[in-house]
Amino acid sequence: MKIITLDFETYYDKVFSLSKITTEEYIRSPEFETIGVAVKVDNGDTKWFSGTHQEIKDFLDGYDWENSALLAHNAMFDAAILSWRFDIKPRAILDTLSMARAVHGADFGNSLARLVAYYKLGEKGTEVVDALGKRLCDFDADSLAKYGGYCINDVELTYGLFHKLSPKFKLSELQIISLTIKMFSEPVLELDQKLLEAHLLEVRYRKDLLLEEAGVETREDLMSNLKFAELLKNAGVTPPMKISPLTGKETLALAKSDEEFKALAEHPSEKVQALIAARLGNKSTLEETRTERFLEIQKRGKLPIPLSYYAAHTGRWGGSDKINLQNLPSRGANGGKLKKAIIAPKGYVVIDSDSSQIEARMLAWWAGQTDLVEAFDAKQDVYKIMASSIYGKSVAEISKEERFVGKTTILGAGYGMGAEKFQTQLKTFGTLLSLEDCSLAIGAYRNTYARIPELWTAGRHVIDAMAKGQTATFGNGVVQVMGSRGILLPNGMYQRYPNLRTMLNDEGRHQYVYDNRKGVTKIYGGKLVENVCQALARCIIVEQMLRIAKKYRPVLTVHDAIACVAPEQEADEAMAYVMECMSWTPDWAEGLPVACEAGYGKSYGDC
Repeated sequence: MKIITLDFETYYDKVFSLSKITTEEYIRSPEFETIGVAVKVDNGDTKWFSGTHQEIKDFLDGYDWENSALLAHNAMFDAAILSWRFDIKPRAILDTLSMARAVHGADFGNSLARLVAYYKLGEKGTEVVDALGKRLCDFDADSLAKYGGYCINDVELTYGLFHKLSPKFKLSELQIISLTIKMFSEPVLELDQKLLEAHLLEVRYRKDLLLEEAGVETREDLMSNLKFAELLKNAGVTPPMKISPLTGKETLALAKSDEEFKALAEHPSEKVQALIAARLGNKSTLEETRTERFLEIQKRGKLPIPLSYYAAHTGRWGGSDKINLQNLPSRGANGGKLKKAIIAPKGYVVIDSDSSQIEARMLAWWAGQTDLVEAFDAKQDVYKIMASSIYGKSVAEISKEERFVGKTTILGAGYGMGAEKFQTQLKTFGTLLSLEDCSLAIGAYRNTYARIPELWTAGRHVIDAMAKGQTATFGNGVVQVMGSRGILLPNGMYQRYPNLRTMLNDEGRHQYVYDNRKGVTKIYGGKLVENVCQALARCIIVEQMLRIAKKYRPVLTVHDAIACVAPEQEADEAMAYVMECMSWTPDWAEGLPVACEAGYGKSYGDC
């Protein structure tokens, strides 16, 4: 397969640019214009071509895209232009930006300029012409040629960068990069306009109703801290205060995270309760703005799925392009409406498959907790078994609520969670448990599955070994600790902790920290176990996705779930195939008890 390295230069101005609007909106806009394109086939000479849209299309059509892989830096952009503007769909897509995130981490600053300087590939250069606000017709021959030279240089640097990065990658990871970008550049899923319009009206109606029930005239009265404080005073409540961490001065404590403010939701006065509900309901804009965003996209075409490959150092995908499909609501009064608005094309169904309890299963297997592994493998109700240990009852006697406590323990206590955090987590789901009972639950977990706390202890030694540049063993040996390089995963990538070191915490004790985009993040045994466990689970999901892709098109992945589309007439057959793929494990995970849940429907929300 040939590699075609490509870079587009496009029109932009102070308002119409990728810094102001999304990639989807930019490329699909009537204002969009391709100024020119530079193309390199394998190691051949790079060609610059500029002309009208049709002339550029004729030029690009001259290449064998069906048997070639597109290579670009930030290929999501270039692949989308090829697909949406020129109806060209390469056989595969390679992206040096995605590759760099996996190798160096998302915090490295993976611009082309940064990377070519790091690998000493040459000078990135800057635009030698003032392209801002210039259409093709505004360029003279000399400035256009110089612009072309700048573009050619970018292509040459991208090609060189690819050859620096590619030896670090297994074929499977390159295939996943391609699948990820094609979810965006070659979208399949559609949006239900009528459902979205109805949902938007409903969301706005609910906000208006909350306003009316609170007896408040305008949203401004709710949104303004000072005006809302007056509303509380008029209702007989002294507005809660706090000390600002920025100024050190006393200020109103009216954020939804402020404990005293949250407590007002349970105030004896129905008037106060209504005020709090109205403020929270009207301040929450995500559902409304996302619905509006979906409607805008629907007018322009199908739904591109913007995902960033290796957005987290565990390898997990992340939402991008200002629309995060990783956290679509599924609970609440209108939970799932946005999911229901995402629909399969005519004649197809959406199949959504979820790798059940993959992290809990991975943790038990990796830690060598054989009794828990066997329970998972035998399809026993491990949540009831855990609850049985907590409450001292037989499995048959465990109630639904007690089972939920057992479930939360299995899924949450595996990384060293303490009783207070456990209590908070239960409360989030509406289950109230005393701190004493939470301590008993955590203790029961650690006693019942003692190999898992042993893994946390091993994690502390691993952190110390990485900081000292030493090798070490970790768990059942499926990962390798390679000193300062980090932890080598089965997919060939490293779990990295940049600038790992000790520093004193607020209590004057030494703790390990590393650098990331948040500044400095602490790392400890339980947290390291969580990181690696998530990374291993992600490795499994990737292998399963590639197996699904042999027959059906993956269109979305969210955490441990994979959605694909299949012809409606073979929906049952396709779901059986998908479940088979999601129940498969690679050779390195022999004995890992995987399982999945799956469903299908005309919409993503029906699965």
